[in-house]
Amino acid sequence: MNIEYYIVLSIALFCIGIAGVLTRRNAIIIFMCIELMLNAVNLLLVAFSKMHHLKGVATNPNAGIDGQLFVFFIMVVAAAEVSVGLAIIVMMYRNVHSVDVNFLNRLKH
Repeated sequence: MNIEYYIVLSIALFCIGIAGVLTRRNAIIIFMCIELMLNAVNLLLVAFSKMHHLKGVATNPNAGIDGQLFVFFIMVVAAAEVSVGLAIIVMMYRNVHSVDVNFLNRLKH
């Protein structure tokens, strides 16, 4: 499959994630949209890694593994982000019985 298809799919997923973060007020949906954006980046990294692997496999047997390592690192960071974020959301829900992010504006006062 051509790399252009992966790029278009990744851009579409990333744009959907941006639209979700900017328009929604539910904290859980915002986290899901952030994960969607991270997965769009992961898709691009894997696609470029595979393309790089196909070009360099004749000279270097380890070519193309860099993108997959970055994807692994991004997934670890995303898992840590989700665990901390969900803990914050659970505490916010226990205190105000809502997951609306507009509540966080009241923390300024």
